[in-house]
Amino acid sequence: MGYPRRRAHPRRGALLPAMAALLLLFLAVSLLSIAISAPPLADRHPGISRRSLRHPPTSRWTTRDLWGSELASNFYGCSHSSRKFLDSSVVTQPDRYLLIVTSGGLNQQRTGIVDAVVAARILNATLVVPKLDQTSFWKDSSNFSEIFDIDWFISFLAKDVKIIKEPPQKGGKAVRPYKMRIPRKCTPQCYLKRVLPALLKKHALRLTKYDYRLSNKLDTDLQKLRCRVNYHALRFTDPIQELGKRLIQRMREKSRYFIALHLRFESDMLAFSGCYYGGGEKERRDLGAIRKRWKTLHTSNPEKGRRQGRCPLTPEEVGLLLRALGYGSDVHIYAASGEIYGGEETLAPLKALFPNYHTKESLSRKDELTPFLAHSSRMAAIDFIVCDGSDAFVTNNNGNMAKILAGRRRYFGHRRTIRPNAKQLYHLFTNRGNMSWDKFSSQVRKVQKGFIGDPMEVKPGRGEFHAYPAACICEKTDENKSNPGSNQEIVNRTGIRKAIGEPAYPVYTDEEADGSDTEDDPTGTGEEVVITEDDPAAGEEMVTEDDPTVTEEVIDTEAEADDGSSVRQEGSELEEILSD
Repeated sequence: MGYPRRRAHPRRGALLPAMAALLLLFLAVSLLSIAISAPPLADRHPGISRRSLRHPPTSRWTTRDLWGSELASNFYGCSHSSRKFLDSSVVTQPDRYLLIVTSGGLNQQRTGIVDAVVAARILNATLVVPKLDQTSFWKDSSNFSEIFDIDWFISFLAKDVKIIKEPPQKGGKAVRPYKMRIPRKCTPQCYLKRVLPALLKKHALRLTKYDYRLSNKLDTDLQKLRCRVNYHALRFTDPIQELGKRLIQRMREKSRYFIALHLRFESDMLAFSGCYYGGGEKERRDLGAIRKRWKTLHTSNPEKGRRQGRCPLTPEEVGLLLRALGYGSDVHIYAASGEIYGGEETLAPLKALFPNYHTKESLSRKDELTPFLAHSSRMAAIDFIVCDGSDAFVTNNNGNMAKILAGRRRYFGHRRTIRPNAKQLYHLFTNRGNMSWDKFSSQVRKVQKGFIGDPMEVKPGRGEFHAYPAACICEKTDENKSNPGSNQEIVNRTGIRKAIGEPAYPVYTDEEADGSDTEDDPTGTGEEVVITEDDPAAGEEMVTEDDPTVTEEVIDTEAEADDGSSVRQEGSELEEILSD
């Protein structure tokens, strides 16, 4: 018996077109929402198009990857000295006093202070607390004790180098030091050949424009001394530390994690770089006028500079980099920067990507910040503390602050530190309009490998020491994981392991030093050599501060230091000053 045929529902045929229309509407709304959530791009940036952003940022990084490295727990900072490194009371010779005058902004001066301590150790001399640069581009009148805890600095390093606050007195008057300038990246042997003879003769030397005057490559004990100075002895004054810590606390109240961004995009920085950022004739006119301040600068080639990775990333490019790595728009950013060229218009794309954007000015009360406003180095110190205390530190440049904080964050646990691989990122930003967001973000993550602060990113001995302090990074073993003190080293009152034994460098007597120098001096005169970088004229006579009858030979600015590194001219010095 056949089943009766069902009658078709009279409304079913009418429903099908309606359902199809609703489905199409849903798809359209979904695609529109995706397009809206994609990171915006500035219309004026060359090589990047808004219409190419079809997808929101995605990432294969986990939350732990964003804020740290799983390998970090296997390494720790180790700056203890070996048994060969004698106590300063044993090696310091009488009547040897070293004074140095630093150069540049806060972080460039910091490198000079660190190296001055090591130089004093090489010369077995007493170090006078360094004099800070108060006359250059930064024009900050602060002295050492107004930025750093001077008593802590002296006491912490007491077993390494004898340090005094003021120059010694003779006959009731301060000794007038003999002024010298030495080559960039001078090796220990260079100090013993060039500086020690003058120190033995004059007893007090003042090394001027002291920045990067010590070789990047030293023996392990001297490198570890660098780390003890940089990461332990140089501590900011209480007022600076207190405000810095309050700002960190306020950032933590807003979010569990936060990024600190060192954003160098001020007009002077851009002018010196010679880079072009798409601002048309106005930008060329504005930055060109500033660039004329430096007469020795060569004609800029903006395109070549970007290809070589020498141009700071724009605020927008930094935002795209972070979104491509997987940081969401809800992340809070603390920006350490000066006055951004282009102001809010330049910052707008970054703030669109990361609306939770903060600065020390926005986080501080007026009365909290007022005592520091007139002092650029103290303001920079506040930024330094917040950047150091962040969960992820990001920079758009490769300047002094970026290098020092990168090294410091490695030493204290390999905390996430992102430095742009600008040379490779240039090609990605240029070709951004020809690829999907997924491909762009994937390529960004690929080129940033080795630039995110993971352990072992750089082979030991490679890279600039302040950024990669390999001699001061130790890997945990099964033995010291269970017993960190198993190496049987003495732990002093500061918590830094220290041992006493044979010296890493010989303790030269006056006679030995004079003799060793004469052997390498075919004239036998032992004349002091001063390398000047302000006046390249060779053979010019200079009158010293304390002895007008003594002349010094001034040799060409391209002279080689003993480690083969050439002495750089004004342009390189200015680059470091501006990249602080």
